[in-house]
Amino acid sequence: MIRLPVLSPLEHAAFVAAGLLTYVVVTRVRRQRRHPYAALAWVMGIAAFPYLGLPVFLLFGTRKTVRPATRRQPAPAGPWAALAPLWATQLLAALGVAGARPQALVRFQADGDAALRALQDVIGAARRTLDICTYVLGDDEVGAAIAAQLAERARAGVRVRLLVDSIGSLKSSRSHDAVLRAAGVQIRRFMPALRNPRRGRTNLRNHRKLVVADGVRLWGGGRNLANEYFIGRPGEPPWLDLSFTAEGALATQALALFEGDWRIALGLRRAPRIGYAERAALHDAELRAQPRPYAASALTATQRVAPPPMPMRPMADDIALAQWVPSGPDFHEDILHALLVSAAFHAEQRLLLATPYFVPDEGLIEALLLAAKRGVQVTLALPRQSNHRLADWARGRAVRELAENGVDVRLVPHMLHAKAVVVDDALALCGSANLDSRSLFINYEAMAAFYGRAQIAWLADWIGRTAASGTRASATPPSWGRDILEGVVATVAFQL
Repeated sequence: MIRLPVLSPLEHAAFVAAGLLTYVVVTRVRRQRRHPYAALAWVMGIAAFPYLGLPVFLLFGTRKTVRPATRRQPAPAGPWAALAPLWATQLLAALGVAGARPQALVRFQADGDAALRALQDVIGAARRTLDICTYVLGDDEVGAAIAAQLAERARAGVRVRLLVDSIGSLKSSRSHDAVLRAAGVQIRRFMPALRNPRRGRTNLRNHRKLVVADGVRLWGGGRNLANEYFIGRPGEPPWLDLSFTAEGALATQALALFEGDWRIALGLRRAPRIGYAERAALHDAELRAQPRPYAASALTATQRVAPPPMPMRPMADDIALAQWVPSGPDFHEDILHALLVSAAFHAEQRLLLATPYFVPDEGLIEALLLAAKRGVQVTLALPRQSNHRLADWARGRAVRELAENGVDVRLVPHMLHAKAVVVDDALALCGSANLDSRSLFINYEAMAAFYGRAQIAWLADWIGRTAASGTRASATPPSWGRDILEGVVATVAFQL
């Protein structure tokens, strides 16, 4: 019979103290900034259940991986620098983000069928390389169609790399392996649950969505590669979502980010010799050195994409100026959170936001409240009921506080999965990050920042029409029981 060790009260207290000291060392000495709710949840868990709480914290609690020093980028310069707000471009440069560049083409897709066609067009146009990162690759019609097309491209001689989050695609992660591997597609799964914890934390998920063809053509946004994002599940309409295609420097910046993710998925945690922004600059230089992006002579003139021009005179204010804005454990700073808070403070006329899950930290809530009190039109579009009920419960207090202070919170009757932000007529964001603390502090995320007049107007119109289809959220206090339950859920929501 196995006899379990019996600890004296003093030994138990010493173990609890050691666990709390470990928490302090990991979070404070290594500067792992945390949401207050998350800090409280971890401290209570370690104190109440030290023999379980401490191992769980060591496995899942680390918020950053290797923390390379931020490589400050040069201040915005060039003929297009004046077309973007300095508060945004200077902040992003200071946080190590590759600078904004003009794009040859930017197109948005709000309709699921159009988005699927755009995605398949980008995949089909690849002649040399094709790099895909997704949180979900569904075991359904869309997942099978994309897998078949990737296999076809690989058989045609294209180097195809597929990076899939192991938890996001847990139910379908192996469904398409036979087809893909037989064709020569390289597949990596991001941080499997059963892995050496020294090679990454299971709690750190890759939520980025991007497809890059030949380093010059990009498809990105909020959509995963599954039915509900494009054609809908049987008997259900597709979710309201956004994606976009771009040609030019935005694709080279996304490819530079993918290269880092591909390395992390292999378990290489040591900081690379050069950072993300430097890799983006090298990719961009290679693009510019090529006579054409695609080497295959079989392409027609309409299929070829010329590299972005180098303007020699001031540019028109309707140019498609954009930059790729990543954030996550692989960056020293919480880039997207910093940009959103700064945007709320700099907004003068309007701040439009759309997100499926709204569980922000106190800093972002306070910034939105102050913007509304300054007279800024703040509109927040949320689904009336999302696919994650806990997130719906956790958002209750924040939604009521915003609604009570003049924020126009709209609850859309359909499942809204798009992630977009518009600040005045100066900046628009579209990509993978939700307005919740998991996306802004834990996940690997990426958004495209658009400074072009046409792109900002398109996203503002879409958010406005989507919000108008919903009803205003109520500021009425809930019942005592619901208020308690919302508080309990919000305490652990940071880790959900």
